[in-house]
Amino acid sequence: MPTPAHDAVAVEDASLTAFYRDMTPPERHTFWACAAGWALDGMDFMIYPLVIGTIITLWSVDAGTAGLAATVTLLASALGGWLAGYLADRIGRVLTLQITILWFSFFSLVCAFAQDFSQLLIARALLGLGFGGEWAAGAVLMGETIRAQYRGRAVGSVQSGWAIGWGMAVLAQAILFSVLPPETAWRWMFVIGAAPALLVFYLRRYVEEPKVAVETRAKAKASGDSPAIWEIFSGPLLRTTLLASLMSAGCQGGYYAITTWLPRFLTTERGLSIVSSTGYLAALIVGSFAGYLAGAWLADRLGRRPLFLIFSLGAVAVVLIYTQVPLSNAVLWVLGFPLGFFASGYFSGMGAFLTELYPTRLRGSGQGFCYNFGRGIGALFPALVGYLSAGMSLASAIAIFAAIAYGVFFLTAYALPETRGKVLHADA
Repeated sequence: MPTPAHDAVAVEDASLTAFYRDMTPPERHTFWACAAGWALDGMDFMIYPLVIGTIITLWSVDAGTAGLAATVTLLASALGGWLAGYLADRIGRVLTLQITILWFSFFSLVCAFAQDFSQLLIARALLGLGFGGEWAAGAVLMGETIRAQYRGRAVGSVQSGWAIGWGMAVLAQAILFSVLPPETAWRWMFVIGAAPALLVFYLRRYVEEPKVAVETRAKAKASGDSPAIWEIFSGPLLRTTLLASLMSAGCQGGYYAITTWLPRFLTTERGLSIVSSTGYLAALIVGSFAGYLAGAWLADRLGRRPLFLIFSLGAVAVVLIYTQVPLSNAVLWVLGFPLGFFASGYFSGMGAFLTELYPTRLRGSGQGFCYNFGRGIGALFPALVGYLSAGMSLASAIAIFAAIAYGVFFLTAYALPETRGKVLHADA
């Protein structure tokens, strides 16, 4: 239950689809815009893990260095998310979202023309700035637009768009690597990654700035009290920022340790080809999509914290079985569903939870910093897994870092308050 420290409404109808039936036109437009944004965001990010094996072969890059490109993307996204969150508090959620989408779409196209690994590394870093910013602006926009009783399910359902984007990337890989040579196919993958730019037309026409944000910025302008970027580290917010940042690091570190290297694990330690591994990744993606929807429902049904605690324990258990128990490929394919389910579903509660932890005038800065600090720390995990795999199996390296990350996630989620049903107000 929500703590008595904030106004809250009861979640009377906890069915998964209730929020959509009762949506107003502005809520529905924002929902579809952000869902498409998450899907295209997921597609853009997952392109690199899918072509990492090709990059290693074509440019004779070692695994640790190849993992560094994923790490640099995430580190840059941490900075981009924090800055975009602050910008969203100053110029608005919708405008910031448009800027970040155009940014990462452009640099995905730049990746397609890289002539060596150094150029690709720089392009991925610049892409990361917009990639992190898109989540920060979009999550705050969704959290403030959707009413309190539906916020968990709506924001969580939008998060499921990531799995759809992941599936789009895998489908593109299967098609392109079947009809084109690898040295050409990977470039076309990044060209497809520029597609999110088209979403800006929809945003400009249909998506409105949340009323609570407009009122808060108007009050801040009238009083001359504009938010400072460091305010989230002062007073009682300091504890919240520290714990939420560590929680974000744990949940994302585990996810990136798994998803960055799983395609490589399947093709090296399990002996599958790029095309034949598609079915295994499909099981993972279907499980991921189901996990997002289940997490969205549980975020309002049970609360944010129970969702995080249950799924972090489930993720550790399935990762250890998947990587450490000698199983046939057929069993491994079946396990892809629960692996995707538990390793993704908790993200459904993150956007709403971080939105509810901060006052409106600092919501973009606080949410943008915490989630993207987590990305920055989680960004280290792909590189560390790659380097550690030089002295042990890739499966063991994945398991070690995933277990550490999910342990941190569990402990910090337990220490933070429940926020289910919190009503958001314009700041005085």
